Amino acid sequence: MADGDLPAVVAAEAALHPSPWTRGNFLDSIAAGHALWVAESVSEEHRALIGYAVTSQVLDEAHLLNISVLAAAQRAGRGRALLDHLFGEARAAGATRMFLEVRQSNAAAIALYARGGFVEIGRRKGYYPGRDGREDAIVMAKTL
Repeated sequence: MADGDLPAVVAAEAALHPSPWTRGNFLDSIAAGHALWVAESVSEEHRALIGYAVTSQVLDEAHLLNISVLAAAQRAGRGRALLDHLFGEARAAGATRMFLEVRQSNAAAIALYARGGFVEIGRRKGYYPGRDGREDAIVMAKTL
């Protein structure tokens, strides 16, 4: 992901999430040296954003900070392909485990993560803002 990708990424983020990352959040991740990825469909005529992800890594621990697939591209294996790419990149950088937090109400994401080998290791009470108050985060981990 580069600065030129941000308008499309920020627009997708706003459409996909109840508490979306802002342009500033993505810029902060770039400045911090996090790994930021875009997934695109490519034809002879143009490229189109279909997803994006942000990970951070400290020593042998990777953290999945954001992974999103545009609504029109969901349910076609693209989220799993993006996850598999992130696993490979984290392994290549020396990570042995990957962690994430996910809204307890995000059943589709939880299922994707479980299929990818993540297991629940805890909960963070009231971690996310929600429409009717706060929502718990499920903390998940995967051995790479």
